[in-house]
Amino acid sequence: MIVSMIQLIFEIPDVDNIKEKRRIIHSVREKLQQRFHLSAAEVDLQDSLSFTQIGGALVSNSKEFGETVLQKAFTMIENETPVRIHDVSIYSEEF
Repeated sequence: MIVSMIQLIFEIPDVDNIKEKRRIIHSVREKLQQRFHLSAAEVDLQDSLSFTQIGGALVSNSKEFGETVLQKAFTMIENETPVRIHDVSIYSEEF
C-alpha cells in the first residue's frame, strides 16, 4: 500500500475576515475531495488571517499514480483558486 501526500502552504490575498478565509479554504478542500478523491484538511496556520497550510493524502498501489494525481491537484489549485502558493511538497510512503 502506497500513501501519497501533499502539503501546501499558501497565502490568501485580500482577505478581510476569517469568514472569507474559511470560505476559500472550504472551496479548495471540496475541490480536492471531489475531483481527486483526496482526504484533505487544514492542518496548520489556523490563527493566521492570510496564510494557511493544507494537507492531502491518497492511498493507491503505485507511487507514480499517487504522485501524478497530487501533481494534477496542485496544478488545479494553482490555476483555479485565488491563492499564492508559498510552499508545496509531494511525497509517498510505502506501508
